[in-house]
Amino acid sequence: MIHGKRTRLRQLLEVELPVLLIVVFALAPYVWMVLTSVKPSSAIATFPVQYLPADPTLEHYRALLARTSFLRNLLDSLVVAVGAVVLGLGVSVPAAYAFSRFRFAGRSGLLVFFLTINMVPVVMLIIPLFVLMRQLGLIDTFVGVVMGHATFAIPFSVWMMTSYFNALPAELDEAALVDGATRWQTIRHVVLPLAMPGIVTTGIYIFVNSWNEYLFAMMLSGQSIKTVTVALQSFIGEFTVQWGLLTAGGTLIAIPVTILFLVIQRRLVGGLTAGAVKS
Repeated sequence: MIHGKRTRLRQLLEVELPVLLIVVFALAPYVWMVLTSVKPSSAIATFPVQYLPADPTLEHYRALLARTSFLRNLLDSLVVAVGAVVLGLGVSVPAAYAFSRFRFAGRSGLLVFFLTINMVPVVMLIIPLFVLMRQLGLIDTFVGVVMGHATFAIPFSVWMMTSYFNALPAELDEAALVDGATRWQTIRHVVLPLAMPGIVTTGIYIFVNSWNEYLFAMMLSGQSIKTVTVALQSFIGEFTVQWGLLTAGGTLIAIPVTILFLVIQRRLVGGLTAGAVKS
């Protein structure tokens, strides 16, 4: 009995308490953002600080949606993020399958090159990408912003998908080919269903990166296209910050990603378990 209590106490101090502190540390900024978004303007800058709003209000949300173009900016971000997912998966999935199943000259070098691209600072890529998009006439267009977001996400996506394809036995492909299936039929009916957890995970990675991306969206967009991350910048002035609108906008930005994870979580975990069997 005493040994069991000591084990329980040790588990509490060494595992549960540190995990709880990490969770609190990670969630604290988001909780503070939500609480600030429902405080009256007069209570945001008061001293001493009011941690809990005494009189919660939705005035900042009403002002944000009624007096700004934030709804349109949300739609722009959604179109850009979904477009980046479609383009990113459309390129990374076939590329990763080729890297996983075929052996060709320069294969290892290309994989290392894809990994190296992620080590390059984004600011070094934005200028040549901006010049290229301007020459193609794609500045301030959905196509230009989507291509910019997908360009930075594709290299790491190829690495992620290659590891998933490597976990699938190549004998499955060979068995399907022996049974008379074409390479395309093998990919469509055998490989892709088993790799769906990896595809979903990679798609979420691309979506979240595109949804939260700021630098590419700022450089490649303008008046016609403006994502929410760029729109939030307008609430930060040289001398003042509109904290109510800023925190309300940040809360609305976090909602779609949160819902995405809640909806996809069970399918993702179940798919990972089902696709992890390797003979």
